[in-house]
Amino acid sequence: MEYIYGALLLHKLHQEVNEANLKKVVSATGASVDDGKVKVLVASLNGVDIDKELESATLMAAAPSPGVSGQTGEHKKEEKKEEEKMSAAAEGLSSLFG
Repeated sequence: MEYIYGALLLHKLHQEVNEANLKKVVSATGASVDDGKVKVLVASLNGVDIDKELESATLMAAAPSPGVSGQTGEHKKEEKKEEEKMSAAAEGLSSLFG
């Protein structure tokens, strides 16, 4: 998780999320740096709009639960598909970091 936190910190400070910067951030915490994890994370974030992804994550967290009354069956199916996509994406990221 320290690698993801480091990438988010760099992004928030408007610094480029690259291998050198990420290694500096992680090593500044006193943790040992795993070059493989750094390379995989930087490669995974290549071309990703972090602001858009953070906004999407915020919207997903704020969405009402599927059991809220007033939702149609079709709307519930759409939410289920979206949850499955998010779950698959989360699984992919978690496999990178054990």
